[in-house]
Amino acid sequence: MRKRWEQLRAAIRSRIRYRITRVGALFTAATVAVGVASIVSGNNLLFLILSAMLATLLVSGLVSRLCLAALQLDFLVPDHIPAGRKVLGKIFVRNQKWLMPSFSIHVDAIRNPDSPTLDSGVYFPLVPRGATLEGMVDVRFPRRGTYRENSFAFSTSFPFGFLERTARVTLRRDTLIYPRLDPHPGFEDMLAGVSGDIETHYRGLGKDFYRIRPYEAFESARHVDWKASAHVGSLQVREFAREQEQTVEMFLDRDIPAELDAWFEHAIDCCAYLAWNLSNRGVSIHFRSQGYEFRQPEDGDLYPILKYLALASPQHADGAEPPFEENSFKIVFTPSPRRFIDAGWLGARLVSPDVLRLPGAGAGPDRA
Repeated sequence: MRKRWEQLRAAIRSRIRYRITRVGALFTAATVAVGVASIVSGNNLLFLILSAMLATLLVSGLVSRLCLAALQLDFLVPDHIPAGRKVLGKIFVRNQKWLMPSFSIHVDAIRNPDSPTLDSGVYFPLVPRGATLEGMVDVRFPRRGTYRENSFAFSTSFPFGFLERTARVTLRRDTLIYPRLDPHPGFEDMLAGVSGDIETHYRGLGKDFYRIRPYEAFESARHVDWKASAHVGSLQVREFAREQEQTVEMFLDRDIPAELDAWFEHAIDCCAYLAWNLSNRGVSIHFRSQGYEFRQPEDGDLYPILKYLALASPQHADGAEPPFEENSFKIVFTPSPRRFIDAGWLGARLVSPDVLRLPGAGAGPDRA
């Protein structure tokens, strides 16, 4: 029986928390002083004042508790969210009480690794009975993966500000967060190097003229058709049929030793960043990993690749898989470059811990 009572107390304590404000501490001290003075002096007027002050404390606690009662929370975010990037979310608060409104309600996210981070909470001065109010918030998810429990807290210090009462709410809903698409130090340099290597790899392979089209950012100036540009008044480029077939075969090696877990997370961010930017530049992506293969745009858009990277974890593999396409440009993220060279990835851009280093860290060990 005692154990069950302790469990009940712990559940209530984790659900509802109290914090005495500075005003509440001063009022409590004044109440104690009036109580001592009334006992010492025996003055009936002081006893009346003491009873009024005690009643005020009781009313404050009761009303604040009623304000937080029967509040329901919902939280909606966009479908595609990369880690670390600020996105706009919606918070819905519904007052299910049929008689009493709720006053001065703050909604904040509980700061822990399993919850999103709100730049600022949402404040509702009044939530009428039976009504649903919504507020827009800037939300940031710190890591990739699935967020199954998003923890929030209702708080109020209504009516007198003596006591701040907090009630925790946990939303059990799966929210998938992609890897970071914003560049880490060195990612932009690697993208520029990869773009140059792709252009070099396919240089001279385009023989059949396809069309003349407007110039796009980051394209080589050697394909500019100056005569057509002068005629139209804007830069135009000559496009060849082979340029429509540029493909990057990207392989993520998940056979990672335990000491390289941090590098694996860094490599996933880099892989997602390169795939996202190369796809936006019109390059076809043939993404592969142990037991997974996806072609973009033939099989669909890039989001299935980002979803796979969001959930990827280290996995032992018996050996390196050979490449599928002979003429494609190849990128391999692996801690063991020699295994992939022996498997036929000769000429591929091998991204190992020696090449892709953690910020502020040295090179990782190479593994045969």
